[in-house]
Amino acid sequence: MPTYDYRCQACDHRFEQFQSMTADPLRKCPQCGKNKLERLIGTGAGVIFKGSGFYQTDYRSDSYRAGEKAADAPKGGCSPACGTDAAPAGCQMPKKKS
Repeated sequence: MPTYDYRCQACDHRFEQFQSMTADPLRKCPQCGKNKLERLIGTGAGVIFKGSGFYQTDYRSDSYRAGEKAADAPKGGCSPACGTDAAPAGCQMPKKKS
């Protein structure tokens, strides 16, 4: 349930009220008793997903994903043949046992 901001047009009293979205707006000021309340439009709050199934990595930028792939790539200019008899000169990967 959201919290709404109210302001009385008669006495300028301001307050917050925790209400259901389907509830009618308040009209009577709790301070002066006049029917001059108006519901103010606020900025609201950001949506925060909590619980299982929501991960901060689900919505990463493309540049972040590209950097992550580059970090996972083999180091030292190795090729897919590294670790085999066809490995290029200078490959430091141990040869795979067959």
